[in-house]
This record gives sequence, C-alpha cells and structure tokens, in this order.
Amino acid sequence: MFMGEYHHNIDDKSRLVLPSKFRNGLGERFIVARGFEKCLYVYPMKEWERLEAQLKTLPFTKKDARTFIRTFFSGATECEFDRQGRTCLTSPLVSYAGLTKECVVIGANDRVEIWDKLAWDEFMNMNSEKLSDIAENLFMDVNL
Repeated sequence: MFMGEYHHNIDDKSRLVLPSKFRNGLGERFIVARGFEKCLYVYPMKEWERLEAQLKTLPFTKKDARTFIRTFFSGATECEFDRQGRTCLTSPLVSYAGLTKECVVIGANDRVEIWDKLAWDEFMNMNSEKLSDIAENLFMDVNL
C-alpha cells in the first residue's frame, strides 16, 4: 500500500525523484499513465497487470470503452529508476499533468500519483471541506 505526501522538483530533463518508500514498492520497472484530475498514476507491474486484465473485459463495441482504452494506454509508458532514484517522464505525460517545477507525489493505496503542486493545492482546497460528505456517500451502507 502506498501512502503519504512528498514534495519534489522535476528537472529540466523531466526527471523526478520518487520517495524511497515508493521506489521499494514500485520495484525496478513500473508504469506511468495519465490519471484523472490531470495527475499521473504510477503502478507497480503487478498492479498494472491486474488493471490491464480488468480493462480487457471492456466491450470493444462500446464507443466509451474504446475512447477510454485509447486515451489510457496511449499515454502509458514503462519506466525505471536511475542511480539517483529519479525516473524520466515523457513529454506527453509532463504536458498532460501540467508539471512545471514543484511536484507533489502522493500514495493512493494501490498506486502513486504525481501532481503539479498548484493543481494539488487547488484539488485539496476544493475537496477538503467536502470530505465528510464524500465519506458519508461512499460508506453509507458500511459499518466502519
């Protein structure tokens, strides 16, 4: 499980250091893909393979399924770490997420997410006050 929030800078060559806790969980090779809300999703290979298997069950005859598959997989790329613990992100991924300099790297249970700092701050500002309502809606039938 990935959790926590870390702040790192992306350099001019689109290299980003991921926290050592996350590097251990991601392994030598991992997948970076477009996420929702203009962030990047980073998956360990095992988790990516599980997700890939689920997405293979979508009916190719449905336009929404084709659109999602095209968008999601076309932006996905296999990555690895260099000796300094950095990974090099492709320019389409950097552009999609609006990464400039300051980035926020968060753990999101089964994946890591990479956000532009301003986008993350905006996301948190928009959602922090709604968190109790969101939790109530998601867990209304569950006893925690």
